[in-house]
Amino acid sequence: MNGFGVVRALGVAVKHFINTYLVDLRSGKKRYFTSEGIADRSNYKTEGIFTIQYPEEKLPVPEEFRYIPFLVYEEGENGKKDFRCTSCGICAKACPPQCIWIVRTTDPVTGRPVPSPAQFYIDTDICMNCGFCAEYCPFDAIKMDHEYEIATFNRHQDNIYDLNKLARPVSYYAKIRPTNYAREEAARQAEKEAKAAKKAGAAAAD
Repeated sequence: MNGFGVVRALGVAVKHFINTYLVDLRSGKKRYFTSEGIADRSNYKTEGIFTIQYPEEKLPVPEEFRYIPFLVYEEGENGKKDFRCTSCGICAKACPPQCIWIVRTTDPVTGRPVPSPAQFYIDTDICMNCGFCAEYCPFDAIKMDHEYEIATFNRHQDNIYDLNKLARPVSYYAKIRPTNYAREEAARQAEKEAKAAKKAGAAAAD
């Protein structure tokens, strides 16, 4: 009687093993290494093997997936990078593990601070991917990336991101987070129109 349970369990395993090959034969090559095949094996109703063959295959990440932060810049003429960041330091203050370091640019003539970062560092091994920096940034200058493959043998060389490594164009942000980008751009446009209307009203009053 005690051995009957073991036999039943082995029967389930053998049935699943055989079913995997039958499903593979019916589906053909499209079951593996295609977006369609990954979606099919991710479905709770799938039959046969359902594991993803990582790293050759990767599950698509949702839009709100967050990992390492990056700095957004506007693409200017001749490849100029116009960072939205003003080096205000709010992200560094909001960061729970304190993994952000910022050095503000100063005017070489007057010595006064310029609203642009001279240096910007994030220690990705300390970062807890909470997204507070992006949440509290008043200029939409820092966002959370989808890139999660950052394993390395030299953390000091590869996992302390500087300004160049953190930089991403607005087009990249629009690609990985289209819904958020569209909402932010609509709000930004509405704010511009409101300011223009207010200015026009003040000019008409004068």
